[in-house]
Amino acid sequence: MQCDISMYKDWTYSWFIGNNLKSSTPGLTITTLSNQAGQYRCVGGRTGRPQWSQLSAFLPIRVTDYQPSTTLTSDKEDVFTGDSVTLSCTVESSEWTFYWYRHRPDSTPVTTTSGYSYTLSWVSVSDGGQYWCRAGRGDPVYYTLYSDPVQINITERPVAVLTLQPNWTQIFIRETVTMRCDIHGGGDTDWDYRWYKNSQLFSPFNTKPEYRISPVYMFNSGSYTCEGVKGNKLSKTSDAVQLTLSGKPQPVLSVSPQWLNPGDSVTLSCEVDKTSTGWRFSWYRTVPYRAGLPSLSDSSYSVETLSDSSTGTTESFYTLSPAGHTGGYVCRAGRGDPVYDTLYSQPQFLWSGDLQPSVSLRISPNTTQHFRSKSLSLSCEEKGNSTGWRLMRYTERGLESGCVSNWGSITGSTCTISYTYTWSSGVYWCESGSGEYSNAVNITVHAGDVILESPVHPLTEGDSVTLCCKYRTTSSNIKADFYKDGVLIKNETPGEMTIPAVSKSDEGFYKCKSLDKGESPESWMTVRVPPGSVVSISLPRLLCGLLVVSPFLLVSIVLMVKCCRARGLCSTVKSPQDQI
Repeated sequence: MQCDISMYKDWTYSWFIGNNLKSSTPGLTITTLSNQAGQYRCVGGRTGRPQWSQLSAFLPIRVTDYQPSTTLTSDKEDVFTGDSVTLSCTVESSEWTFYWYRHRPDSTPVTTTSGYSYTLSWVSVSDGGQYWCRAGRGDPVYYTLYSDPVQINITERPVAVLTLQPNWTQIFIRETVTMRCDIHGGGDTDWDYRWYKNSQLFSPFNTKPEYRISPVYMFNSGSYTCEGVKGNKLSKTSDAVQLTLSGKPQPVLSVSPQWLNPGDSVTLSCEVDKTSTGWRFSWYRTVPYRAGLPSLSDSSYSVETLSDSSTGTTESFYTLSPAGHTGGYVCRAGRGDPVYDTLYSQPQFLWSGDLQPSVSLRISPNTTQHFRSKSLSLSCEEKGNSTGWRLMRYTERGLESGCVSNWGSITGSTCTISYTYTWSSGVYWCESGSGEYSNAVNITVHAGDVILESPVHPLTEGDSVTLCCKYRTTSSNIKADFYKDGVLIKNETPGEMTIPAVSKSDEGFYKCKSLDKGESPESWMTVRVPPGSVVSISLPRLLCGLLVVSPFLLVSIVLMVKCCRARGLCSTVKSPQDQI
């Protein structure tokens, strides 16, 4: 014990226990306390004035007959890596220094603190184990007893894993999205969940591991994360999942082949965005617009499900076998639960050039190629009781209905295009209000000076056909070479080429070329093989027979052919029956 008097330095100190003088010394050291408990105070004296200080206040000295103990507590006993843990060591009285131990109490202290608490920050698994404490004071140090141990259990922090369900790479507006937060390494399942969007907490308490958005919109796009919460413990935050939304998709339908031969099978292929998956595909035939039926967005057609595709297919293709004749088709895709449907595709058409029993499309001039700035007439010639026929065309500008003012004028059943443009090129056909179709005609409008006059309709084996090469400014034929599938087949002709009896091998792309005037586009010539056995008579064989039977008749025919050529009648087709 020490007696401090602030003024002067030459004091002699007197020590009292109660009112009894114990000693007079500069300081008081008590080496044995067992029988010296009591109320201590001191006073100072000196030879000069003032001779005495005031008496100090009493300082109680209490002597116990046991070594004091310490109590160790922890604010957490089960923690995750990265957390902090605070240990507290309590002891009677004050002025202690605290010693902290791990694994063994008689080991070197982990650390020493002047305060009664010790915090372990950003703990790792290696920081786990048993901890002790004790306190000490004085010189030499007097120690308390060791505390009882406290067990600190440190485990790796569980990891939150966020997934999108279904796990599609591309999500479209109005679909249903479920985000699932799974806690890996978290032991039991007694977790609550927090959800973040773009690092902002938007769902602070959720007892279920799933968060559903139905339907989703563009404003739901963003970066999503989640974490698990259990009491005062948190899992690691999940890696971010980017939710990117696109507008409602429209699949693309393709038809192969698009021009039909009798008995052919045709494949419809439907493709949604290439990066999206999980679709089921449905297939439809177009019909004239009818209220009450599913319809395309522009009401150009209603649609009817193909009979064997009502439930949809996982395959993105559908086979029509046999395909039938000219008609329009669309597709649509759906996925998810509830089912999310795309838009209908734009209609695609399967075309047949064969004449139909109900109506035929006739054109004038009767050829597939036409000069730009000329007139062209198209007529829907009815053969049955069908009504409400309209002319349709499919050009680079898309599908157009009716003989409307921006491309033609109509008189009765005939549409007249008074001035053709290159964008008038396309496929033309007629269709009725009851869904019947005519033959289709592929028309090419050429801005150049040379065209090839070729048949509009398919030929039948044995037919005779004449192809003519025409120059814009003259009505007569021009001297030209003829090509089939890019190969020269006849050169230096007077502007026309006759095949007296066509066969399937004559089918292909034809064009003509003039050395000084240019060349025509290519046109496809179709040759049909008639069912069963058909007797065909070639032109040379016919002429030989006529020569034997009637020389006079033969001379008349030759003169008639010359007259027709003089008038420029080309692209003529004669069947074997016509020739007999």
